[in-house]
Amino acid sequence: MAATAAGIVATGVGVSLDGHRILSDIDLVVAPGEVVALVGPNGAGKSTLLAAISGDVAISEGSVDIAGRPLGSYSHLALARERAVLTQDNQLSFPFTVGQVVSMGRSPWARTDRYDEDEVAIAEAMVAMDVDQLATRRFTSLSGGEKARVSLARVLAQRTPIVMLDEPTASLDLRHQEDVMRAVRTLASAGCAVLVVVHDLSLAAAYADRVAIVARGTLVAAGPPQQVLTAAQVSSVYGLPVDVTLASGRPVVVPVRERRL
Repeated sequence: MAATAAGIVATGVGVSLDGHRILSDIDLVVAPGEVVALVGPNGAGKSTLLAAISGDVAISEGSVDIAGRPLGSYSHLALARERAVLTQDNQLSFPFTVGQVVSMGRSPWARTDRYDEDEVAIAEAMVAMDVDQLATRRFTSLSGGEKARVSLARVLAQRTPIVMLDEPTASLDLRHQEDVMRAVRTLASAGCAVLVVVHDLSLAAAYADRVAIVARGTLVAAGPPQQVLTAAQVSSVYGLPVDVTLASGRPVVVPVRERRL
């Protein structure tokens, strides 16, 4: 996958929905070859920020550049060739097979010279997400975790230089959480700019180059995991005392719990 020159640049982004201020004055950059994890409490605005940066939610102030161009300058098709998005909603009304769902990721490249990549892109994405054995199954018959992996395989098959993922590890077991985050790192190693919403702070710390904490609609901190995910800062943002230790140089966040007698 070819890397873009500029990745994602969000400047002063604000979002208001139904008269309510959801996000205010957020600056965020995701460079090619980098994984940035968005973390924060429920309702902090993480998903709204990702949707605003992806173009799925209108911003009320500020600007977003994708691959060096203003977000609003792209047609729908041109934007789909620059960035792939995984939302939390993995539902489909029609009983498509898994193979058909993953192949939908290739639709932006129809009638282009990259059409020839379809077969390989689909096969590699399905293997990466461990869903190749489900190829003929109906998407509607899958478990929540299987649907999440198939949906991510669709995003991988799209082969865009910018990838945005909203809670891709939700509902996944331990092994598949690791598979997903390893795939995220592989994307970055190939030159992609990756923005990912993650609830598990230790998982975010293990795989992200930088962590951005969103709380109450603002960006509280952004930087390397070991600088951002301190016990004091996490405890303050989440309203819960935590201990932070290091494993292989990466923070592991554990709530402080009362000992059972």
